[in-house]
Amino acid sequence: MTATDLPRAPETVTADPYNAQTPPAAFAERMTPVDAFFVRDHFGIPRLEPHRWRLSLGGLVEAPCELGYDELLALGRRELDLVLECAGNGRSLMAPRPPGLPWGERAVGCARFAGVPFQAIAARAGVAPRTIEFVFTGADSGEAHGRRVSFERSLPVDVALHPDTLLATHMNGVPLAAEHGAPVRLVVPGRYAVADVKWLVGARAVAEPFTGVFQTDEYVYRASRGTPDGPVTTMRVKSLITAPEPGAVVAPGAELTVRGWAWSGGVPVRLVEVQVDGGNWHEAGLARPSGPYAWTGWSLRWTPQRPGRHRLLARATDALGETQPLRAPWNAQGYGCNAAASVEVLVRMPGNAQGTAAAQDG
Repeated sequence: MTATDLPRAPETVTADPYNAQTPPAAFAERMTPVDAFFVRDHFGIPRLEPHRWRLSLGGLVEAPCELGYDELLALGRRELDLVLECAGNGRSLMAPRPPGLPWGERAVGCARFAGVPFQAIAARAGVAPRTIEFVFTGADSGEAHGRRVSFERSLPVDVALHPDTLLATHMNGVPLAAEHGAPVRLVVPGRYAVADVKWLVGARAVAEPFTGVFQTDEYVYRASRGTPDGPVTTMRVKSLITAPEPGAVVAPGAELTVRGWAWSGGVPVRLVEVQVDGGNWHEAGLARPSGPYAWTGWSLRWTPQRPGRHRLLARATDALGETQPLRAPWNAQGYGCNAAASVEVLVRMPGNAQGTAAAQDG
């Protein structure tokens, strides 16, 4: 399948506000096409004209300042390939299902972002030594927990000032689209995409932990099993099976390539294993990722012999030794779901209706 054959829009989950997940066919591409990339929106999409856009930097800085779009572009460009994953990706797989958007496993994508390190802007302003966090503010706002708020999230000072934390202006070589945060968004490699504040208009240095709605009420682990309560931060190791598709019908003895993507929170993926019907785990081959924050392609040859339904599982292990669990770690808001990827396929001879019925009975 070529890029021109791909669906040109994500699949809508909610219409107002607009939230949508990446269509399966788009995962055939190493870089997820912009117009197929998942969208997460809380309050509606603000329409900001680049020539009117300003970023205000204040708080505990020596010289508070404002920056325009053309001034930002003039500072040069750094490009990074990185995975963006919604913290609620896979929530619908948890049991019992927590409240929140009923994401499947496709609120994720990998794209090439280009922009200016936030570090360069902060250096101009001069950051006070007692700064512990930067709070980033988007232009979107609305009602949440009984009050009107802007979308804001904070980052520890060392993460905010990392050279790979970008004020991104471009995605896959073109200026950001409105639904992806135009004209400027934050991108923070290795962290769940809630950190990647869209429609960015403000940043401030602070000396106390930020306690805004989206830092302490939403996007937090709460009543977790095995995870300390607190804000979601680093992406957990995870994999996705892109072929065969769920419900695929294949003939006995036909060699298949099971393939997909795997990623972790800025840590290299070292191993992907595939299991069929609860049997032994088999090591898949890994492709070289396009960068330290991009996902890793993997594949394994499989020749089904027995007719019937077969369940394929895939699990990834990263360089820190973290491995996907078989069951999603449950928490009250359904974040960080990284259970082993699963696909069920049907093996039967073409036109074998009797075999199909037998497989369904089994």
